[in-house]
Amino acid sequence: MIKTKVSELIGETPLLELPLQDCSWKLLLKLEKFNPGMSMKDRMARSMIEAAVREGRLQPGGVIVESSSGNTATGLALLAAEMGFRFIAVMDHHAAAEKVMAVKAYGGEVHIVKGDYADDEVATVERELTAARLASEIEGACFMDQSNNQANPGGYSSTLAHELIRDTDGVIDALVACVGTGGSITGVASALKTYRSDIRIFGVEPVGSVVFRKEGGPYYQSGTGVPPGDSIGAAFRRELVDYGYQVTDAEAFETCRYLARQRGLLIGGSAGGAVYQSVKIAQNLSGRGTMVCIVCDGGEKYLPTIFNDEWMSERGLFEPRVHQELNRWLRPAFSGRVNKARAEADARAASLCL
Repeated sequence: MIKTKVSELIGETPLLELPLQDCSWKLLLKLEKFNPGMSMKDRMARSMIEAAVREGRLQPGGVIVESSSGNTATGLALLAAEMGFRFIAVMDHHAAAEKVMAVKAYGGEVHIVKGDYADDEVATVERELTAARLASEIEGACFMDQSNNQANPGGYSSTLAHELIRDTDGVIDALVACVGTGGSITGVASALKTYRSDIRIFGVEPVGSVVFRKEGGPYYQSGTGVPPGDSIGAAFRRELVDYGYQVTDAEAFETCRYLARQRGLLIGGSAGGAVYQSVKIAQNLSGRGTMVCIVCDGGEKYLPTIFNDEWMSERGLFEPRVHQELNRWLRPAFSGRVNKARAEADARAASLCL
């Protein structure tokens, strides 16, 4: 089918099975990197813009302002380009350089917040305050405020949840997803629980995030979790999440590296955390069923960091244990000694970098 606008390409992303070893559960990955902005955030970016226009908060030729670690900004930037809006992204040092460049490529403007922030510290609070201030000072501007915007979860319940039900033939017993603003897991979970009340929803955040009331601290995973000092927005409905888990940066990033080398699948850092936790959860579930993990973005934007040996080593993020666990939990992509030997070599290489 021929499309006439890039926005019409949002959604309809594929499902990929990740075969589990000695486990009766089936694990499916919803690969959101195949959206035009290469992340799931395209869905809610479109939903928020359409709602703002419908409600009269955004007029033709107006200005969109938003705080983002990068993926939301990319989605808003490409849609602003298509719809004729000016876009200003408020970002911080945590945003991958490739994400900043993508926003600018679409004609968006980038405002980097200043401050004495550590390398693994997320400046979410300052970003949001700055975005709100800029929107109040610019005529015709609309602050999207994704953390508190109900069009955020609405963008997922109306599209992503429907796709999951349809593409699994209605056989979906568990969902695993990252929690950042909480919009995606809230939107999908609300629709899935309406369809099937006994479905289990597993939320995943970085160690250091405070969504599930754990001790706060710094972390490198971007676009996910809520750092200490920030508040959990109205887009998130905690009661829809049955279980909350935390993953370390090493577990998330080593999973990304493992999947790239063993499966030819390049995914983003927080997505690696969700996949790692999905595989781990499945090992401990009784019976059989179908679990879907939402893989929120691709790894192309993280080549200089997560997939860079020097960057990983400097931050002490190599963890051979993760490769060893995944080798036990996942079926080989193909039978043969080459794949096993390569997995063992990767694990040895990681141990040498510790």
